[in-house]
Amino acid sequence: MLLEFDEQNRLIRERALLDPTHVVEEDRIVGRDDQLQEVTKMLRVALGDNKPPNLFLYGPSGTGKSLITKAVCHNISRICETRDIRFGTIEVNCQDLDTLGVAVYELAKQAANEAGVEVEVPKHGVATKEKWDELYRIVNENFDSAVFVLDELDMLVGRRDKKEPAFSRLLYQLSRAGANDDLSAHISVVAISNDTKMMESVGSRALSSFTPEDVHFDDYDANQLQAILRRRQDAFFEDVLEDDVIPLASAFAAQTHGDARKAIDLMRVAGELAEREGNDRIREIHVRKAQDKVEKNRVLEVVRGISTQKKLCLFATAAVAAQTSDSTARSTTGYRVYQFLTDAIDADQYHQETYVNKMKELTTYSLVEFERRSHGPSSGMFLEFRFAERPETILETLREDSRIDTVSQSEIESVVKAQIRNAM
Repeated sequence: MLLEFDEQNRLIRERALLDPTHVVEEDRIVGRDDQLQEVTKMLRVALGDNKPPNLFLYGPSGTGKSLITKAVCHNISRICETRDIRFGTIEVNCQDLDTLGVAVYELAKQAANEAGVEVEVPKHGVATKEKWDELYRIVNENFDSAVFVLDELDMLVGRRDKKEPAFSRLLYQLSRAGANDDLSAHISVVAISNDTKMMESVGSRALSSFTPEDVHFDDYDANQLQAILRRRQDAFFEDVLEDDVIPLASAFAAQTHGDARKAIDLMRVAGELAEREGNDRIREIHVRKAQDKVEKNRVLEVVRGISTQKKLCLFATAAVAAQTSDSTARSTTGYRVYQFLTDAIDADQYHQETYVNKMKELTTYSLVEFERRSHGPSSGMFLEFRFAERPETILETLREDSRIDTVSQSEIESVVKAQIRNAM
């Protein structure tokens, strides 16, 4: 069977170029000349065995923040090798890290991997201070200069009983380590976030010691996305892409905040689908199938890890958005549908304020965004939610939860339509 598949048409020549996390050469980075120049200019001082400044890179998901940081650090590392400077890039994604202690251990682990040594403290069962000491030991013994890249830092909230979020305490400790002589190596911290207001949640102590240089990344437009895909077109064999494939993939990605990761994913999935079907070319139909698949995969990845209450809030709001002409949902209408839903499955029911807070928390996943609105003095203020993906995809994915699936689709639609009429 393997040999049979191997004899089928192969359309993808270099799969690494269709991996959004793959570190590419600078000439493949499109539409980010200013940001690339800024990050390079500020981190290049590591080439002289000096301390680079701290950076805060912010903007929507998939706009090149991580890509540019990795590319610049990769080039610095290559040059440092020729100058006998021990340079390290210590990168963690904070999305799945739930406490400060886990984050510090993960940094120690990544530092050890970069240096080719072992971590000598366990992940659990020891105080966070011991993990800090181990991180300092590894960095001091193996690097002259290091850049800590903290991706999706705003997701590291930590325990709710703490006065400030875990990411604030992490920034404070790393920023102060050099001044306190815990670290002899020159270190720079690059904080990366989709949340433009993250720094507002950083404590005053951390803010005064972190003092980053800000670099803003805005959305890619459809033309820039096309250019990005054309720079990776050699991932495929010659003449296997039909002319409308790249423009269509770019248009789909431009609809969801100009996300380059999504555009690259669409091309990869479209190519894989065409290969599996035994086609000799990648066509528009494969991009459309890939769009459905990528959407469902992304939503599934997000909703799989959220609580039942967040699922109920999200389902109710998406059900409203699916029935409106502009695919938006008012918080007041969504809450009434949420009330119906919790009654129908006999679940705990939160007050409207808590429902709104749960929906706000979901904005950190880049799944939904909101604006504060009012339709005149008599209507009062409300939040208007807009989804990054099609609301129908979210509803379909959430119905994989057996409790939600017990409520009939027609019943939900009837309640939603009634509530939308009442809100007019």
